[in-house]
Amino acid sequence: MPVPEMDVSPVKSLQWEVFPPMATCRVYCTPVLWGGRLYVMGGCSENGMPLDSVEVLDLESQSWCQLPPLPTARAGASAVALGDQLVVMGGMDAQQNPLASVEVYHPDEGKWERKTGLGQASMGITALEIDGKVYALGGMGSDTSPQALVRVYEPVKDQWLSLASMPTPRYGAFSFLHGNKLYVLGGRQGKMPVTAFEAFDLEMKSWTRYPCIPSRRAFSSCAATERAFYSLGGLQQPGPHNFYSRPHFVSTVEEYDSEQGVWLKPTRSSRMREKRADFVAGCLGGRVIVAGGLGNQPSPLASVESYNHVKRKWEAVVPMPTPRCSCTPLQTTNMLFLIGGVSQGPSNAVEALCLQESV
Repeated sequence: MPVPEMDVSPVKSLQWEVFPPMATCRVYCTPVLWGGRLYVMGGCSENGMPLDSVEVLDLESQSWCQLPPLPTARAGASAVALGDQLVVMGGMDAQQNPLASVEVYHPDEGKWERKTGLGQASMGITALEIDGKVYALGGMGSDTSPQALVRVYEPVKDQWLSLASMPTPRYGAFSFLHGNKLYVLGGRQGKMPVTAFEAFDLEMKSWTRYPCIPSRRAFSSCAATERAFYSLGGLQQPGPHNFYSRPHFVSTVEEYDSEQGVWLKPTRSSRMREKRADFVAGCLGGRVIVAGGLGNQPSPLASVESYNHVKRKWEAVVPMPTPRCSCTPLQTTNMLFLIGGVSQGPSNAVEALCLQESV
């Protein structure tokens, strides 16, 4: 069945909203959206040290407030909203060691509370809230090795339980919930990018392996729509057959069709318009969005493009107000936030690409 054209919103319905800047410039921070407020926690400062500072943006009044600091300064932590509290876990401390500590913020009381730790220290955890529980997948351990751990947090018991491990250990992976399955793509093992594509069945509590991402690229991004998964861009390492070439930026787009269960053969028009790595990817209005990052230019990219799956081609979107790479993304149904990151040094910019329904 052909997909109707109206599944894809017009490009002009995508516009940037610029919020007031954060008080603190930061990269590798941890955002959570809860109750109409954007909480930004921790991250890395200009001198490379982890931060304990917490700021909250009221989206309606567009004003920032400082909150009580994190009990443990951390960069690259993971966080989810769980009921009426925010759960922050793992990350890296000032000695660049992974953390096991878990802390909960109670917005109603304005207080932090320490909770049962992860058991094993981890940074680069992929975390999701599902049915009132926190699922924490993978991470990098104290010995810098990738982990295959799958842990679930039960808030009533303040207890972490272990589930069946991922077939492929990794950290910094991309995860997507579809139906009763938790899909995990990409990630890293040390300096090596991971191509494994796996899914955890929440009912059967078991893992299924899917065909791997066809090419191995560092600093790539992933996105998912109702019908497909995408592995996008990145830095291609030279292969063994081409020993002397350098790593190079690519515009590669690999699309996994969920119904057919295959990675589609790429076409010339399915490539991104610009080669980029270390960028943000998301979905708005039935389109895959890519924004910013690094390319073949001395400074970060401002360009934004969107993939129209009906035409199987990329279309230009209004550029980013503040060009950046290493931004922390936060996705809602009609907004894609880009928080902090790096412009010349760590940035305090907070901007969101918004889907204007009325256009």
